[in-house]
Amino acid sequence: MKTKLDCIDKFLKKTGVEMDSADALPAFIHRSFLNETQDKRLENNERLEFLGDAVLELVATEFLYNKYIDKSEGELTALRSALVRGKNLSEVAEGLGIFDCLLLSKGESSATGKARGLILANTMEAIIGVIYIKLGLEKAREFINNHILHIIDDIISDKLYLDAKSEFQEKVQERDKVTPHYKVIWEKGPDHSKEFISGVYIGERLVAKGAGASKNQAEQNAARIALEKEF
Repeated sequence: MKTKLDCIDKFLKKTGVEMDSADALPAFIHRSFLNETQDKRLENNERLEFLGDAVLELVATEFLYNKYIDKSEGELTALRSALVRGKNLSEVAEGLGIFDCLLLSKGESSATGKARGLILANTMEAIIGVIYIKLGLEKAREFINNHILHIIDDIISDKLYLDAKSEFQEKVQERDKVTPHYKVIWEKGPDHSKEFISGVYIGERLVAKGAGASKNQAEQNAARIALEKEF
């Protein structure tokens, strides 16, 4: 435990969060750790994650509302979804070295790929939650501003907020007077952890393929690739 507290203390100093590592500890306790240790003195970070998610959405909404005064509700919603998505949070968490500070079961300690990313994204939300509880909204906003909101520049420049399927459909209908359609080409994995590859077609022609953890995600990625190839 002392090693983890030392790690958390370094993280807090690195990010400028003025909090005792013992107070921040609950944000770093994954449920798998408690399932393995059965330590009833501790609580996992899921309630803090729930709170932090709401705080992050509020701060991101306020930030986007003030920054983009010319954008519609729909555009702001798309930007917010792109900004607070799990992939971004997990990348930030990875960069801050959060995984080393987590209390995890032996199995989860070796998690990679999507499983590791999910743990990191959830922990980021839990950290925001504990900052909000212990230090207040302004400090939570400061943390979010310093480590998450700057991603918006890349989202805008790379157009990561656009609904690729809608954009591709609109362009194909305008050019070819037909509506593109999608088919699942391949899928594998248990119901709770599926992987899909979907193809987007114009008529009988396969234009592009995309992969994802859901059919919609795979279709969005296929549409995004198709836009680059066709337009």
